[in-house]
Amino acid sequence: MAKCYEELNDPDKAKTNHDLANSFKDKPSDKGPFYHGTKADLKVGDLLTPGGSSNYQPELKMNHIYFTGLVNGAGLAASLANSDRPERVYMIEPTGNFENDPNVTDKKFPGNPTRSYRSQSPLKIVGEVTDWERMAPEELQKWREKLANNKGEIIN
Repeated sequence: MAKCYEELNDPDKAKTNHDLANSFKDKPSDKGPFYHGTKADLKVGDLLTPGGSSNYQPELKMNHIYFTGLVNGAGLAASLANSDRPERVYMIEPTGNFENDPNVTDKKFPGNPTRSYRSQSPLKIVGEVTDWERMAPEELQKWREKLANNKGEIIN
């Protein structure tokens, strides 16, 4: 996140995220709450499972299900999801072990400033959040362009 904010010329948010990244190390100790952003219409008790197509490389079947400890991070993921449906942010509970998401931690950013995780076990929907902060269309377009130009490989 810090590098992204540097590229977006926002040094204050870049520093905040660098500092946050340095406060997290190896294994997640995060106790939640946790969120998953999507455009799927789900209900309490539903399970999200690995095996879906990547939002960023549709031909890639994902071995993990992804989530975050930041409600607005889940909102961003929902906004970037491939679908014309409305964005949804769900509160979730992991049903098994989880790890830091290597697609955004350490290899790309030090630590885990985005509180991004992944699991091979299902995530249980426990509620929906409707008051998350939506990005301005211009900022969301910058994220879409950055993702479209990303040449990095997804660590699956």
